[in-house]
Amino acid sequence: MSYAPILFDLDGTLVDSVADLATGINLLRSELGLPPLTIPMVRAYVGDGATMLVRRALGDDLFTPARMQRFLTLYGEHIAEATTLYPGISDCLDFLADRPLAVVTNKPYQQTIELLDALDLTRYFPVIIGGDSCPVKKPDPTPVKVALHRLGASAEKAIMIGDHHTDLKSGQAAGLDVCFCSWGFGDDGGCTPTHRVANATELLQVLR
Repeated sequence: MSYAPILFDLDGTLVDSVADLATGINLLRSELGLPPLTIPMVRAYVGDGATMLVRRALGDDLFTPARMQRFLTLYGEHIAEATTLYPGISDCLDFLADRPLAVVTNKPYQQTIELLDALDLTRYFPVIIGGDSCPVKKPDPTPVKVALHRLGASAEKAIMIGDHHTDLKSGQAAGLDVCFCSWGFGDDGGCTPTHRVANATELLQVLR
């Protein structure tokens, strides 16, 4: 039997990484003499890549590319201290282990690998596309298309799963069905997904 490919976003879809992202942000803010942000505040800033996260956390007047790189360094030192899989995701991935799976994330590739390795998830994904793996990021469809190409698969019957409108737009523009995970950081941005799920049990029902 040949299975349809399944593409997953990472942060906010497979893993809840907001506590470690907040650690990186607050260490950066501390270096600049700024007070810490709460985890709910950082959660509200996540979803559009590291650059937007740091820009929102510092404000346009304090944001510089060098400070964004400093955030990546600080976050990388704490990348898997408090990050956890969402409930039911481990069982879901075990069930899907014989399917063609990929991660397509806007997180930098090296940090994606480090996090997947730390959580013992790399073994599930023969294809991993990071935010710097292509010239453009989601919501552009290119990362999704590259993932499909590396899987040796077409968009037909494939599905992109994520918690943010960037995932939905990227998948739809590439010709895939899309599934919105309402447990994550993001919002659907007014997109109409093929499926909408509230937990991993509902997701598994879609993917069966």
